[in-house]
Amino acid sequence: MSATEAETAVVAVPKKKEKKLKPARKQVKPGEVEKKEAPQTGKEYNIWYNKWAGGDREDSYSNKTKSQTRCSIKRDAGLTRANTTGVKYCCLFFARGCCPYGWECEYLHILPDASTALPDTSKDCFARDKFADYRDDMGGVGSFQRQNRTLYIGRIKETGTGPETEEVVRRHFKEWGEIEKIRVLQYRSVAFVTYVSEFNAQFAKESMACQSLDNDEILNVRWATEDPNPTSKVAEKRRLEELGREAIQAKMDPRIVDAMRSMRALEDGEEYNPDDYADEQDDRGAKRLRLTEEEVDQDEIPTPPEPEPQPEQRSGILSADAMEGLKYFAEIRRKNGIQPAAAPAKSAPLPPSGGLGLGDYASDEDD
Repeated sequence: MSATEAETAVVAVPKKKEKKLKPARKQVKPGEVEKKEAPQTGKEYNIWYNKWAGGDREDSYSNKTKSQTRCSIKRDAGLTRANTTGVKYCCLFFARGCCPYGWECEYLHILPDASTALPDTSKDCFARDKFADYRDDMGGVGSFQRQNRTLYIGRIKETGTGPETEEVVRRHFKEWGEIEKIRVLQYRSVAFVTYVSEFNAQFAKESMACQSLDNDEILNVRWATEDPNPTSKVAEKRRLEELGREAIQAKMDPRIVDAMRSMRALEDGEEYNPDDYADEQDDRGAKRLRLTEEEVDQDEIPTPPEPEPQPEQRSGILSADAMEGLKYFAEIRRKNGIQPAAAPAKSAPLPPSGGLGLGDYASDEDD
């Protein structure tokens, strides 16, 4: 083979096979995890918060014990019955590393999919109901009135500089999803971890509760309060608006949007160009839609005629521009195969005299 032939030869590269999930394993045996009751520090026991009411706040700090189990996505993730039944929620005990059912579990044993919306927005990724407000200690499930992607990580033992501590936090928390940013408050044993998806933040909160990093500490993982920084507030508002626009655009037919824009441009006496809407945003901040060649053939859409200056006519109800716009919209409907609505039945003609007969009043009597 010559050098020229060798240069033009196509080397076949084998395709990388996608790794299929295996059946989920049982993380623990039934009854293996010891269930410990919270020590009595008050008069009434709250079964929802798993603590005694009326006790000292410091008791909740001193009585924190390290979790007996920890989830490992690489080792524990796998297929369960939820993959066949269509359940979209994750197993809470799998996130905590103590699910005894394995592949027989009715919930997912994988990380939550950030691109898939849950059936009920008032629940978290574990199918637990959210509340209107956060708890006083910013624990629990969270609130449905705010999309929170940031976790407060307390009780970190710092053994180096800020960047070193940040690297340790990132190494332990990146297992639960893509991280957007990490902020470490040096000499305060506190870090804030912001995930790209709220679902991953919910999963990480349960997975890292009462766990350790590299120094055998017991982490205090809570929801972070709202960032008071005005720049962060503006950025979060824009992000939520962008998510809303994408959700609305996914439900809209781009052909209808393009037809409405053509009508608007025709009424304003301007030439419609789809390229003008590629990056432009309207007053509400909604992103403009743009048709692709796969969805609609541009040659099938008639080009709007150039408006010609005409003297205003007072004889009709609609102006000449409005009539031309209606004709153009009817042409678009005909090209897209949209059948026009049935015309209403014609009314009876008036008598030659111009007056109304007795039949027009639905009566045969002169009175």
